[in-house]
Amino acid sequence: MLSNPVVISIIVLLALSLLRINVIIALVIAALTAGFIGDLGLTKTIETFTGGLGGGAEVAMNYAMLGAFAIAISKSGITDLIAYKIIKKMNKTPTAGNLTWFKYFIFAVLALFAISSQNLLPVHIAFIPIVVPPLLSIFNRLKIDRRAVACVLTFGLTATYMLLPVGFGKIFIESVLVKNINQAGATLGLQTNVAQVSLAMLLPVIGMILGLLTAVFITYRKPREYNINVEEPTTKDIEAHIANIKPKQIVASLIAIIATFATQLVTSSTIIGGLIGLIIFALCGIFKLKESNDIFQQGLRLMAMIGFVMIAASGFANVINATTGVTDLVQSLSSGVVQSKGVAALLMLVVGLLVTMGIGSSFSTVPIITSIYVPLCLSFGFSPLATISIVGVAAALGDAGSPASDSTLGPTSGLNMDGKHDHIWDSVVPTFIHYNIPLLVFGWIAAMYL
Repeated sequence: MLSNPVVISIIVLLALSLLRINVIIALVIAALTAGFIGDLGLTKTIETFTGGLGGGAEVAMNYAMLGAFAIAISKSGITDLIAYKIIKKMNKTPTAGNLTWFKYFIFAVLALFAISSQNLLPVHIAFIPIVVPPLLSIFNRLKIDRRAVACVLTFGLTATYMLLPVGFGKIFIESVLVKNINQAGATLGLQTNVAQVSLAMLLPVIGMILGLLTAVFITYRKPREYNINVEEPTTKDIEAHIANIKPKQIVASLIAIIATFATQLVTSSTIIGGLIGLIIFALCGIFKLKESNDIFQQGLRLMAMIGFVMIAASGFANVINATTGVTDLVQSLSSGVVQSKGVAALLMLVVGLLVTMGIGSSFSTVPIITSIYVPLCLSFGFSPLATISIVGVAAALGDAGSPASDSTLGPTSGLNMDGKHDHIWDSVVPTFIHYNIPLLVFGWIAAMYL
């Protein structure tokens, strides 16, 4: 396993990222490492990497459009108005106890937003650059540790699709997990359904809930002050600014937001949804048509880093898939070397973690591992529920806590608006610790006792 190109490239990626090397540079170096170890050669590795970049282009365009839409919303003044109302409410109840409860109320609201983004309004991370930035001044006043906020958001983005068969969860559970497990188990007597998958994933998700509670109430409970160099406006300045916000701007913002989300639900395209929102803002006079270039450029500056990370991650995944590393990693488990049921379960989960971090998608991991994992689990005597849990958790591991996952990039896009939230140390490391470790532990317990 330690000579596998996937394992070594993932170690290189994580090591460089933890050393604060730019994630894009780390992804390129990790891709070259995988190519060399996988015997692709320099020329083939570069061709494979560049050939895979197009796979992330759509995601990058989505981020750019979301950035422009977020800038347009901020120009409308609705975010300033919301922040002002919240700050005014805080000033009326300044006691420490009330502010503490208010902090946890904000956490609860953000968690509900993240959970709803996977099912009720399946917009995924599109809400983050719109909802989170105007709250940063409130986070600063409450001295909230943004690492806790990152954990709250990532929990809603990942745990939800693992457990609830609605929206993105319907795709993951029904179209991916159930379909692939039934195909792999057709000749082995294993068939499952949506209800069984949700039941099998319940215990691992409970582990994630404990990780969330640990992050919010223990690890990142203490106040954290951020050194904000920009001088905050006075109360009079804020009130004068709010007074200039016209009802027409608020109405236009609400119409644009609803139209954007509705369009995305109908067309399944964030790009088209964002475009519709920008058009509504322009027609309502929030910004002039000749200013559209500036709006889009500001949006690009806001989201460019994340978009390019997703593009580089797509190239890295292409190199990983071009080597035999993923196949060798999965098939190594069926070599017969491992005899212990407990060790086998742990290794299957760890391999799933490495594969998902390598290819960047839990949805794409299931088809790769299922054909080996299902017969292997049955040969070790795992129950159907335990087998489902192993496959599901092995796929989900690595989504949270990956430098190139949108489950961490999304929260960073909102929390780093003022440059005070580091992607690796404030989003990746906290979510890896609080979610991947509990998933490993509770996934193993589910495998052994279900």
